Amino acid sequence: MLPTAHTDPINAAILAVSEDLICGFQRQPFHAIAAQSGVPLATVIARLRAMLAAGVVRRVRQTLLATKLAHGSLVAWKIPEEKLDAAFDFMSQQDPFSGHVVIRSTDGEVSGSGYRLWTTLKVPVGESLDHHATALLRLTGATEYLLMPANGVFALGVGHVRRKTLEPGDKADAPAVMMTTTTVDLTPEEWAVLLALKEELALEEMVEDPWLGRAAKAGVSLARFCEVAATLNAKKVIGRFSTFLEHVKPSATGERVTRFNGLFHWAVPQGREIEGGAEVGRHFCMTHCYWREGGPQFGNVNIMGVVHGTEKARVLEHKAAIDRHLAASGIPVSYTNVFWGGRSEIKPSEISPKVYAAWHQQAGSGGFLAAG
Repeated sequence: MLPTAHTDPINAAILAVSEDLICGFQRQPFHAIAAQSGVPLATVIARLRAMLAAGVVRRVRQTLLATKLAHGSLVAWKIPEEKLDAAFDFMSQQDPFSGHVVIRSTDGEVSGSGYRLWTTLKVPVGESLDHHATALLRLTGATEYLLMPANGVFALGVGHVRRKTLEPGDKADAPAVMMTTTTVDLTPEEWAVLLALKEELALEEMVEDPWLGRAAKAGVSLARFCEVAATLNAKKVIGRFSTFLEHVKPSATGERVTRFNGLFHWAVPQGREIEGGAEVGRHFCMTHCYWREGGPQFGNVNIMGVVHGTEKARVLEHKAAIDRHLAASGIPVSYTNVFWGGRSEIKPSEISPKVYAAWHQQAGSGGFLAAG
């Protein structure tokens, strides 16, 4: 029996790389993990297979930069308390276009604290976020929603093991560079390769050449599959090859990768969003950092980001260090807050136009039971 705990030294060495450091499309991704981690290839594959089978790793997949492929938004939902858990279940189980589904709370009654359910939402290019959100509002009994699409991305990559040893204030030598969210057009062949590429790997696909079966699924040779994937990479729609830890629920041995996640809000002066986001995003503790407009419901917040940790006080220390850095950089903050994550479900958002059309046909025909 191979050790499966994320704290095992060999597993930790692998995960420190495999969570979020294998960028772009890799013809042989497990070779890349072995090269960067210094762990032999056969051991990398065997350990990741064991952790996936044990549920310590919840999925292994090629991620996409969905901001380039679909219209997306963070959504805050106002839902009657008695319907909150049922709405959570519906979003996480019956809506493939809702990705992160999290019930959040604040330490006190503050601007926006009445919005308890937070989700990420993606819809195919040409479709309407409002249209889909309105359908979800009807099906869940929500009373209000607020769409907060990203105007820019400053940090995106969840490496929990790598971040465990960070000190508050640890940051890059230069400000983060903002990534845009402009969508791109793909050919039918590119879509076929992309949809085959993005699905999580099954245990039997955790081999030296994991894309052999995916090429067959896309109806092309392996060589052509890799050529098209390289084109997708050049179009900046490919994210990372990632192993995602089960970081919310405890493992079979009771271990947790993380216990607390804080969604941080900052309101910086209008016109300084890129500057403010770049200074926040350069901090290594940030797994996500975006320029989003929260409006008056959220104190006119415009910079949002997430930090994870095993201790609440430590998460707040990271935030305090960022607050001090913003002040030292001459960037005033008129409002700031933390929304703590509670019950959560993390899954990839669907981006297929065909799946979207079928979902709305089912929703329109009464094919879904309303939540609660």
